Amino acid sequence: MTTFIPSLTLPAAVFANPAASILLPIGLGTAVGFSVRPTQSQKTYMALKQPPYRPPPQVFGPTWTVLYGLMGYSAYRAYSTGMSPLASTEKHLWTKHGATLYTIQLGLNLLWMPLFFVAKRPVEATIDIVALTGVTGYLTYLWGKVDPIAGWALAPYLGWLGFATYLSAGVGYLNDWDTKGKEIDHPPSSKLEETKFVDEE
Repeated sequence: MTTFIPSLTLPAAVFANPAASILLPIGLGTAVGFSVRPTQSQKTYMALKQPPYRPPPQVFGPTWTVLYGLMGYSAYRAYSTGMSPLASTEKHLWTKHGATLYTIQLGLNLLWMPLFFVAKRPVEATIDIVALTGVTGYLTYLWGKVDPIAGWALAPYLGWLGFATYLSAGVGYLNDWDTKGKEIDHPPSSKLEETKFVDEE
């Protein structure tokens, strides 16, 4: 019923330490974001045909910082509760299984941006985020049984992933699943232009 894979799981010390648990996803997410070059990814994002309700690019950084923090807090909360000597054997198993799922979802999360913006592979990026949403949904359920607060801390992240899946699939579909060579060829000259997508020009 439950599977704990040590080779696919972050060290227990990360989950057990609140600062490490919270700062790790924030730090990794920030590092991947900067490695993809924010200006370059913004130019690509603005040049693609977008589905309705797409947010301006400035929204993503702050949103992901908050969600990564909640993700890390959920991990700490679930692990500290589920691995407590007072917890049942069943909760121990759920917690350890969740730790493996958490590590896998973090890897899938960090993979999406390079797939979409660097490799320019919207099909693979959409498959990745669909898998990420599925794994996170199960993780939310599992850790919610260990500790309700841990489950609720993942709820905003899961909701955002649903929206991000819609955006990823919508962009892929509207651009014929081909984003190569699509990039605005000039830097924005004003705040208004920064939020103006190619299909609004």
